[in-house]
Amino acid sequence: MQERYHWRSDNQVELLIDGEQFFPAMLQTIESARSSVLLEFYMVSSGMIADQFISALTDAAMRGVEVCWLVDDFGARGLRVSDVSALRSAGVKLHRYNRLRILKLQKNFARDHRKLLLVDQQQAFIGGTGISDEYGVDRSDAEQAAWHEVMVRVTGPVVNDLLAMFTRQWCRYEPGFSLPDAVAGGYPGTGLAKVSVVKGLQQQDIKLSFVRHVREAQQRVWLATAYFLPSFSVRRSLRRAAQRGVDVRIIVAGPCTDHRWIYYASKRYYRRLLKAGVRIYEYQPSFLHTKIGICDNWISVGSCNLDHWNLRWNLEANLEVVEPGLCGDVEALLLSDMERCQEVTYEQWQKRPLKQKAREVLWSLICQLLLKIR
Repeated sequence: MQERYHWRSDNQVELLIDGEQFFPAMLQTIESARSSVLLEFYMVSSGMIADQFISALTDAAMRGVEVCWLVDDFGARGLRVSDVSALRSAGVKLHRYNRLRILKLQKNFARDHRKLLLVDQQQAFIGGTGISDEYGVDRSDAEQAAWHEVMVRVTGPVVNDLLAMFTRQWCRYEPGFSLPDAVAGGYPGTGLAKVSVVKGLQQQDIKLSFVRHVREAQQRVWLATAYFLPSFSVRRSLRRAAQRGVDVRIIVAGPCTDHRWIYYASKRYYRRLLKAGVRIYEYQPSFLHTKIGICDNWISVGSCNLDHWNLRWNLEANLEVVEPGLCGDVEALLLSDMERCQEVTYEQWQKRPLKQKAREVLWSLICQLLLKIR
């Protein structure tokens, strides 16, 4: 089964940082839709953000737009029944990916982790957000600040590949599904970006592509990821790149995280990376949930964290982009994020207390046991 699409030229891409940028852009695009709105999201929870999307989607459906929403059954466990009813009553088609069932055993681990919005078959948003307040509503204390995330808005030929990816999944629920003809005009023209879609499930094309670009990098490899549990091949490629003089930097979630055990388990990988010359930064202001990497002038952005669990169980989707403007924007973003981090040095790492070491070993062992589940 082919999981990798071809490179497409003449696309336009735009980096949108945090919910204050990407949510208004996504909602405005839905509100202007004339033909179709397609969504595929892992995390969907009722609340202020979901209310805005439900309102925009129901309005679109009632004016005759084809609205299809695929949610992950586990990721959308926080979506109220009343909200689902409101969507369906307005004509929104909603399906749940891989409904949880006790008798399915380990098959319950297979999740749809993608984050994708397609409007009128001409414009797409892809990245790492969920439709949930965590991404766009600040709380009173620092630990509950809105999660740090990015989305990419894209127009051009690559949108057809994203559309094919969504349609293939949706047809599992509605065989023979087809969309109304796209409405011409009304969206930004094409640009200079060369873009490719990479999907992930078992074949691990996202990881293989990242490792290949790390191996070919001559100047820099910068990576931001929420859950740092990388495979051996990713760790080895990062170490070897640093040893040959490439500027390798990794930004990971700090103490503000939704999975504290991963924060501790991931630290088992620090020693060899730091010793090889890799620089590691822990983000401090809020939960860093971004999944973005840059190798020289090549960029990968999307839903995949490059961790064992994502690569083994999840449907993922990343965009690979070569475009000077986006490259500059990503570089500025990552440099800004590093300023909000606490850098971990090898000397500091060697001096960490015994209690911390024991906690890391414990969670690391638990993590390895979980990864043996087939």
